[in-house]
Amino acid sequence: MFPPQDPPQITTLPDPHRDFIESSVPRLKNDSRIFGVAVGGSYLLDEIDEFSDLDLVVYIDPQHYQAVLSERPKIVQKIGTLLESFTGEHVGEPRLLICLFGPPLLHIDFKFVSMDDIDDKVENPIVLWERGDVISSQVNLKVSEFPQPDAAWIEKRFWTWIHYTATKIGRGEIFEAVDAIGFLRVNVLGPIILNQNGARPQGLRKLEQHASQEELKILRRTLPVYDARDCLRALHESVELYNTIREAPVNQGIEKLVVEYLSQIESQLN
Repeated sequence: MFPPQDPPQITTLPDPHRDFIESSVPRLKNDSRIFGVAVGGSYLLDEIDEFSDLDLVVYIDPQHYQAVLSERPKIVQKIGTLLESFTGEHVGEPRLLICLFGPPLLHIDFKFVSMDDIDDKVENPIVLWERGDVISSQVNLKVSEFPQPDAAWIEKRFWTWIHYTATKIGRGEIFEAVDAIGFLRVNVLGPIILNQNGARPQGLRKLEQHASQEELKILRRTLPVYDARDCLRALHESVELYNTIREAPVNQGIEKLVVEYLSQIESQLN
């Protein structure tokens, strides 16, 4: 778990972000079904900059939750010039409404949370406004922790993913192979490196800010071009890097068989 940090003041935010918060909260107050608004994400880590989105949590009266969910686009349209919005099922969060406002262009994620689910969180957001202390009295009762890489979970899957990628190289599905190697980078290598550097293990997010130059140099070797042999090279680099940073006990049996399979694919390409 990462130590709490003092969040930035609203007045120190980039102008578009500050202006959006200052204009949106009063408008959300007008809806009696909304009990409060909080902010999370990079705001909490004091890493927000002109390229950041805003992660806003909107707390809803449970009796009106389903009605509010169905009205989300209509609610956020009242805040500013909404260019487009869509829900977050593709990232496993159907409560999320992902929005683009502008001009100036600004990405805002609204997560609509029932007060009954206030403890269902991976971070403790900062309350911007609430009716009484209905949110702040509860939001910090349960310590939240951002999901950490599970070394055993990764090890159980890693070698099957390597084999899958190798089969695509062997068949000549190079686009799929390139994507699969990227999947390994996002779901295995990046999170482990970030976690070992004391940063949020969130895919490859802000990896350049937290990893060492040597780690970045090695990770760049896992980037293939559109070529079967280069994909195989990048896959070997991914395996080598994983073996360097892995935190789970070695499953030597499956590793040996998969590495031998990589050699078979390599001989077929030569």
